[in-house]
Amino acid sequence: MVDQVQLETFQAVVEQGSFEAAARVLHITPSAVSQRIKALERAVGQVLVRRAKPCTATVAGQALVRFAGQVALLEREALAQARGGTRISIVVNADSLNTWFMPVLTEVPGATFEIHTDDQDFTADLLRSGTTMAAVTAENVAVQGCRVERLGAMRYLAVAAPGLAFDTAPMIVYNRKDQLQHRFLELVGGRPPERVHYVPAASAFNEAIRLGLGWGTVPEQNAGPLLASGEYVQIFPDVFLDIPLYWQYWRIESDLLNTLTAAVRTAAASVLR
Repeated sequence: MVDQVQLETFQAVVEQGSFEAAARVLHITPSAVSQRIKALERAVGQVLVRRAKPCTATVAGQALVRFAGQVALLEREALAQARGGTRISIVVNADSLNTWFMPVLTEVPGATFEIHTDDQDFTADLLRSGTTMAAVTAENVAVQGCRVERLGAMRYLAVAAPGLAFDTAPMIVYNRKDQLQHRFLELVGGRPPERVHYVPAASAFNEAIRLGLGWGTVPEQNAGPLLASGEYVQIFPDVFLDIPLYWQYWRIESDLLNTLTAAVRTAAASVLR
């Protein structure tokens, strides 16, 4: 049986990044924090915290971070029935957040949300570390302690402003994690251009393409209106990129997570392929 006080102290250290900051949050001394962490590590038989700046969970500690978060969620859920409201932490890839995900939040009344965003190939990392309790991700292998469900595929089209020469135009990329444009080039046998623009915001990314700064791949939901108006042209009309997306979430019996998951399924089914 894990000591709950030690578990809460461990969670505070990881969240706050240091023993001293955890001590301030818990209203105890740094020495007491250190003693609790050492006692927890003895009980588990593993080093759980990397003593660095900031402090982070070891691989063994990450599983305990998720467990601590799950316990905290269930406790908040029970208290919320009396007080009203609790917090849900989710990580969503930027294109889903910009196209179909936000209405999901309205289906979980009374909750407050902490939304993180990252490339779909990396969103599961925050779930794995225990930072979030659910993720829209391209990773189809369940993170330990989580369930995974296929949502569908987001279709991307390669577009540019009219008159832009694809062979010589710069490529527009969301950030250095974004590999969608490179995957599209592999489909058409193209080579990465010498010039690349990095535009890390969905609306600005779309605007950069519209202004003729370069070409990029965008979700069909965003491309459709601009293709119809003539502000975008599709570079290869018969070629598209489908990226499978999955919903991963903690494997616990939580009314909040169940409600959220049902809303995610419904919203994804109406938009994704």
